[in-house]
Amino acid sequence: QVQLVESGGGLVQAGGSLRLSCAASGSIFRIFDMGWYRQTPGKQRELVASITSGGRTNYADSVKGRFTISRDNAKNTVYLQMNSLKPEDTAVYYCKARIQVAVLREGNDYWGQGTQVTVSS
Repeated sequence: QVQLVESGGGLVQAGGSLRLSCAASGSIFRIFDMGWYRQTPGKQRELVASITSGGRTNYADSVKGRFTISRDNAKNTVYLQMNSLKPEDTAVYYCKARIQVAVLREGNDYWGQGTQVTVSS
């Protein structure tokens, strides 16, 4: 059983910062890509940022220069540092990780439960 647990969401004023964390636990052999997604009511979930096991990153254009994704492989944890937050960043943020649970098994995608980020104007 694999679990992803997010933390760090909350309410912040525009221009402020928040740091999200997502820790993976359980039967883990290897973690491949990790990423953060966000979703608002009535819209599809969208990629915010992703990071490979080697540290290569990818960002949505809307967050480039403001958000930074990082990971601690020893702790099976991915972070999202969000600076210069805007009201349009308001969403539920989800982490996702592609995890291999055993050496002869394929990797599968696992999702966290989501954490609310609200940016007031």
